[in-house]
Amino acid sequence: FGSDELILEKAIDNARHVEIQVFADQHGNVIHLGERDCSVQRRHQKVIEEAPSPAVDNQLREAMGAAAVQAASACDYRGAGTVEFLLGADGQFYFLEMNTRLQVEHPVTELITGQDLVAWQLHVAAGEPLPLRQQDVRLNGHAIEVRLYAEDPQQDFLPQTGTMRHWVSPQGPGIRLDHCLRDGLAIGSHYDPMLAKLIAWGANRQQALQRLRRALEELTVLGVTTNQHYLGQILSHPVFARGEATTNWLQSQPISAESAPETRLSLAAMVFHARAARSGDYPASLSHWSNALDQQHHYRLAAADGEEPVDISVRADQSGVYILRYAEQCTECQLTSLSEHLLTYIENGVSTELRYALDGDTLFLQAEGTQLRINNLTYATQQSQDADGQREISAAMDGVIVDVLVSEGDSVSKGQTLIVLEAMKMEHPLKAGIDGTVSSIHIDNGQQVKSRQLLATLRANCEQTSAESLAEANSR
Repeated sequence: FGSDELILEKAIDNARHVEIQVFADQHGNVIHLGERDCSVQRRHQKVIEEAPSPAVDNQLREAMGAAAVQAASACDYRGAGTVEFLLGADGQFYFLEMNTRLQVEHPVTELITGQDLVAWQLHVAAGEPLPLRQQDVRLNGHAIEVRLYAEDPQQDFLPQTGTMRHWVSPQGPGIRLDHCLRDGLAIGSHYDPMLAKLIAWGANRQQALQRLRRALEELTVLGVTTNQHYLGQILSHPVFARGEATTNWLQSQPISAESAPETRLSLAAMVFHARAARSGDYPASLSHWSNALDQQHHYRLAAADGEEPVDISVRADQSGVYILRYAEQCTECQLTSLSEHLLTYIENGVSTELRYALDGDTLFLQAEGTQLRINNLTYATQQSQDADGQREISAAMDGVIVDVLVSEGDSVSKGQTLIVLEAMKMEHPLKAGIDGTVSSIHIDNGQQVKSRQLLATLRANCEQTSAESLAEANSR
């Protein structure tokens, strides 16, 4: 830019992201409401926030608060503001920026101060003075917030779309849930993928964390893939439990898969069978009656992420006892109740609830804070094993095509980006699954597309060679 000025920035290792909530009115009053720790981040995006920070004591809080108030006063600020700092391991803090608004994580501050900050904004905008002075601010207990996103951690956090098949909010003391979700709601691609904010308050950090873990397990969200299981992994990690997370910690944590599909698939077979058995007009007491002895039903189920199908046999008697067999394993359980979205069963003397939602031959199943989408392939036609899926480029979600990088007839290599799809404020490259040639393109730049819509097809190199050989032979 024609400037010979050199700017140096100090590197701060193992830093925390700590921000101060400030408020200023039109009467010269400026105060702060304590700090929030937002160090649990992925790609510089906050995932979990809490207040107060585990790394801030009263002396440091006073110093950071005074700096934030000074920053707001210096620019004659009005309303709500968030002053963000980096906090080093040595207790030194460094100004990052000031956001001239409330932040997504403001509920944790509301819970520990007992104040409605949105109402404060309206009163200040109306010319009223702040309802508290600095010496009147009291911090009570601890609050932690997690952000529930429509994204798939197993696919590099790719945003997800779909229909909310079943939604149940957790209950209990100290639990707050900010959302606008309901059964049947379409989750599209036009907005940020955040679905809800789940917050827990406790008299201390340990109680808040325990309440949040329980609430996250009880939260039921079926029909759209979310980061629910991933959030549970973070909350259960010893580093987070000790309050030692820094801004680079989450990036180094591996993402574990959800619970073993075979275990859930056997329970899914029970759901499919129980629902089918009770779909008639006859009494529930006759749901498993048969004039054939030892009748056994067979199901072929597969996780929707493309895993190999599993064959499961189901035998049920009139008392609701189910015997489920897959591979060399056998499970026996007692079905005790079944409703549209809830199944209760007893296994080894332990009663367990399963939340589920059915959409044709697709079952959305949730238990212990994990969700699986399971396809019933029992009556599906046998699919060919020639990797057709690699030949078809389909939309990963609803979105708009922002770039088509190839034309029909172009040669492409496996892993090459062919199309760029934009959804939920992010661009997603769609790549070739095989070496080959583009045989057809079905979309144009700027076109809106739906999830799983066919965008382009490829012809493998081996197919092209065979076709050319055949044409040459025919010409002879």
